[in-house]
Amino acid sequence: MLKDKDSAAIVAVTDVAKARQFYEQTLGLQLIRGDEDVLEFATGKTSLVVYVSDFAGTNKANAVVWGVGEEIEQIVADLAAKGVTFEHYEGINLRGDIHHAGDFRMVWFKDPDGNILHINSAD
Repeated sequence: MLKDKDSAAIVAVTDVAKARQFYEQTLGLQLIRGDEDVLEFATGKTSLVVYVSDFAGTNKANAVVWGVGEEIEQIVADLAAKGVTFEHYEGINLRGDIHHAGDFRMVWFKDPDGNILHINSAD
């Protein structure tokens, strides 16, 4: 039924202008369309929708994940240079800001509303 259909990530925020600056300027996503309550950004072959909600930042799990392959170290460095701080979790080998599980590398960080965003070395 849905296996051949595209999907999109959706993230709740409290302030669209602040979210737009973060997702567009900090993360480098391209705005496709938007208004005062909803923004849609291009991200690879999919999109990320950001919308206003009173429940913004209440999810305690990953909201969005990007598989970036071997570019992970450069992307992490670029984000850190823009002021992004990364989450550090117990139980996973941490080197700098990047967690390692064998050859698999991963980082987590939060948007201005506390939504958890995840980047890993999957292609």
